[in-house]
Amino acid sequence: MDEKMRMQRWRLILGKDSEERFSNMGSGVLEPEFDLMDQALAAIYNRTDAGGFGNLGGAQAGSGPSNPKISKWLGDVRSLFDKELVTVIQGDAMERCGLKQLLLEPELLEKAEPDVSLASAILLLKEQIPKRSKESVRSFIRKIVEEINQLLEQDIRRAVTAAINRRKHSPIPSAAALDYKTTIARNLKHYRPELHAIVPEHFYFFDRTSTTAANKWTVILDIDQSGSMGESVIYASVVSCILASMASLTTRIVAFDTNVVDLTEKSDDPVDLLFGFQLGGGTDIAKSLAYCGQFIENPAKTLFFLISDLEENGNPAAMLRRLQEMKESGVTVISLLAVADGGRPYYSAQMAQKVAALSIPCFACSPQMIPQLLERALKGQDLKQFQKEFEKRK
Repeated sequence: MDEKMRMQRWRLILGKDSEERFSNMGSGVLEPEFDLMDQALAAIYNRTDAGGFGNLGGAQAGSGPSNPKISKWLGDVRSLFDKELVTVIQGDAMERCGLKQLLLEPELLEKAEPDVSLASAILLLKEQIPKRSKESVRSFIRKIVEEINQLLEQDIRRAVTAAINRRKHSPIPSAAALDYKTTIARNLKHYRPELHAIVPEHFYFFDRTSTTAANKWTVILDIDQSGSMGESVIYASVVSCILASMASLTTRIVAFDTNVVDLTEKSDDPVDLLFGFQLGGGTDIAKSLAYCGQFIENPAKTLFFLISDLEENGNPAAMLRRLQEMKESGVTVISLLAVADGGRPYYSAQMAQKVAALSIPCFACSPQMIPQLLERALKGQDLKQFQKEFEKRK
């Protein structure tokens, strides 16, 4: 170990207060990786008013390290330190943040208001949940899932049904399947002024049999499970389960960090699906894209969602190349950017620009926008125009 590395490590051990002394020795500025470690450690070990989770959301003094939200912090710690150190640091965080009491006392959790941010933090710590608290934790998570499901399910089902079951016309007449728009548009020439009405020569009906296996849409949700994705993973799990329950779609659910896990078999229950995620660690989007490629049988009938903060730690060039290849093959590719802190967008703006340059729309939108986005995508409508409309509403 060279002298510079030794000095960096001592600076990290001694903390922010030692920065001036190390600067006098010519080694005050930490390398980027050590700086991230310093911020992660300061969040729980800093004894000043500028740091520590006890002052989350409060004013921060001077140029001290920022206080990251605990869900992101837990993920960062897992990617920065060895497993043995992570266990020690997480234990200290639980003691100092009050999370340990929350997890050890089921009664407290039962009284807690459903909160997506708290749920994402608990999911990050799920391996440390004591046996007697497991049911309380699942009940707490289920409350949040049910709230999100109530908010989105009806609109998602309506959107998918409107897009898929109403794409082709049928010669079989049915009042319930009458396509009013097409019938009126194609019979305008038969307008009778004396009757003040259109007298159609031909009626058009929607085809309700157009969801055969060969005609089915495949929806792939490729979900980033790195530490900063807690809230997005919760929303994505609920949406995934709703889509998987619809017989008119074939739905695949894939989770990734530096590894890839297929969670499709857990799609019967969003709570089970959530507990299948292993939040924390790095990000290798390129690897997940390669894995998802095997499920693309009919590109023109495939809708691919990349749900990520786009903080690629793997191979950015390979990631962009695979997205481009997917797009050029005819797949409808959409990037759903991460949200945190109750809906605030959280993502790499630089990478989002590169993805958008491939004509792949990137949406930093609230979950309530998903049904509209789904319907437009499945109908083959211009998502760029939808993106412009969305930007105007913000």
